[in-house]
Amino acid sequence: MDNWHSELALTYHEETKHSYQSLRDDRHFLDWGNQPQPLKSYRGLQAIPLPAELPTTQMPALRALAPLDPMAARTLPVTLPDLAYILFAAAGITRRRTYPGYGEMLFRAAACTGALYHIDLYIVTAEMPGLSAGVYHFDPRDFAVRQLRAGDYRQVLVEASGDNPALRGAPVLIVGSDTFWRNTWKYRARAYRHSFWDTGTILANLLAAATARGLPAHLALGFVDASVNALLDIETPREVALVLVGLGAGAPPATMVPAMPALHLDVAPLSAEEHHYHALEIIHAASALEAPDEALEWREVVATHGLPEATGAIVPLAPTSVENLPPAVLEAVIRRRGSARGFTSQALSLAQLSNVLVAATQPIPADYLATPRSRLNDLYCLIHAVEGVAFGSYVWHPPLQSLELLAAGASRQEAGTLALGQDLAEEASVLVFALCDLLPIVERLGNRGYRAAQLEAGLMGGRMYLAAYAQGLGATGLTFLDDDVTAYFAPHAAAKSVMFLLAMGYTARR
Repeated sequence: MDNWHSELALTYHEETKHSYQSLRDDRHFLDWGNQPQPLKSYRGLQAIPLPAELPTTQMPALRALAPLDPMAARTLPVTLPDLAYILFAAAGITRRRTYPGYGEMLFRAAACTGALYHIDLYIVTAEMPGLSAGVYHFDPRDFAVRQLRAGDYRQVLVEASGDNPALRGAPVLIVGSDTFWRNTWKYRARAYRHSFWDTGTILANLLAAATARGLPAHLALGFVDASVNALLDIETPREVALVLVGLGAGAPPATMVPAMPALHLDVAPLSAEEHHYHALEIIHAASALEAPDEALEWREVVATHGLPEATGAIVPLAPTSVENLPPAVLEAVIRRRGSARGFTSQALSLAQLSNVLVAATQPIPADYLATPRSRLNDLYCLIHAVEGVAFGSYVWHPPLQSLELLAAGASRQEAGTLALGQDLAEEASVLVFALCDLLPIVERLGNRGYRAAQLEAGLMGGRMYLAAYAQGLGATGLTFLDDDVTAYFAPHAAAKSVMFLLAMGYTARR
C-alpha cells in the first residue's frame, strides 16, 4: 500500500472514535479464559542476565526530562550497566503483587493501556564488555536478554532508516515492537492508537534515563518496515516494529553485515486463540515505507506546526529554575509511578502545573520534526483546582510560558462525561488533553504521520506522568469521547483530533 494515500489514516481515526452511540451499541465482552500473556516468551533461548545492581544517578526527575546538555554528553561508550539502567527505566518490572484468584501481577516502569503491556524492546548492539555484538530481545520477567542473532547488525537499521545520520554512529539501537493481540483482546481495532500511546510512555522514560546517564538518544519513525521486521524475525502482521532509538554516539559503523537468514524461533503462544482486526492491520500496512530512499524522503519532509496568536486572557506560569526543582530522583520516581485510582479535592499549586506542562513540551529528538522544539500536538487543560487559576478551559502556549483562557467555568460532571463517565476525571484537579490537526499532518507525512501524531502524544503523556509523580502527585491516562472533547474546546480546537488524556491531582487512597 502507498503511505501517501493518506485518506486511510483519517478513515481509521474516524472509525475508531468513541461516541455515545458507539458505546451504547457496543456488545463486546472480555473473554477472560482467552486473555493473552503480557510477556513474549522465547523457548529454548538462553537467558543472559543483566546487571542486578543498577547505576544511580541522583539526577532530579524533572531535570532528566529536559534535553541533554551537549556539554554533559559522555564521550565514553555505552556500557552494559548503562543498557540495564535504561531498559529497566523504560520497561522493567517495578513491583510484583499476588492477588487471590488472579495470581501474580507485574507492575511496569511505564504506563500502559489496560496494563496489557503489548510493547517489546529489542537491542541491536555493537560489541560491548559483557555483551557480544548481536540482536537481542529484552525480557523484563527475569531482567535478561536473549540473543536472536550473533554479529553486528546495526547497519541493517541504518540502511532501513535511509541512512539517518543520528543512528549511524550509535553503538546501541533499540527497537520497539507491538504484538497487537495483547491489546486488541480488550480494545479491538482502537488498539492501534494504543500502539503509539504505550510506546510513547516507554520512550518518555527511556529518554529521561538516557539523559540521566549522559547519553544522547534519537528517535526514528522513518524506516523500511519489512527490513526491520525481518531483522527481528517477528511474525507479521501479528507483531510489527514501530520505532527505532539510537543510543549513544561516536561509534564506528559496522564494516560488514552478517547474513540474515530467517530464524523461525520457538515463541510460546499468548493464548488459546488469537483474533485479527483488519482495520488495524490495514492502517499499519498503509503507513509502511518500502525502500530506503522512501524513508529518506519521508524524513526530509518533516512536519511544522504552530498555535495561533493568543487572544484570550493570559495566565503566566510560575517561573522555575534548576535550583528549585523538586529533588525526587528519576530512579525513585520511576519505581513509585503508577496509575492513580482516586484523587482528593486538594488543589495543585501553579508551580506544580507549570512543571508538568513544561516537562511535557520539552524538545523531542525525532526524525519527523523540523527541529527538536517543533511538535504536532497542542495541550489543552480543563482546570478544576489550581491555586490562583480560575476554573475553566485553557490552551498552553510553550513559547509564552503561559496558559490562554478559552472559557471560564469548568463543570466536574462535564469533565467526567468527556472521559466516558469515569469518576477519576471528575475528581482530578486538572485534565490535560493532547490535540492535533490531523489533516495537514497526514497531507505532509502521509499515513505514517498518524503514527507520529499518536506517538508524540503518548510521549508527552509519559513525561507528564513522571513530572506529576516527581512532585508528589498522582496521574492516570483515560480514554474519551473524541468529538465531544473537540467540541468542548471549540472554537479554538475546531477540526482538531484528541490524541491523549491525562488526569492529575493528589492521590486518594481507596
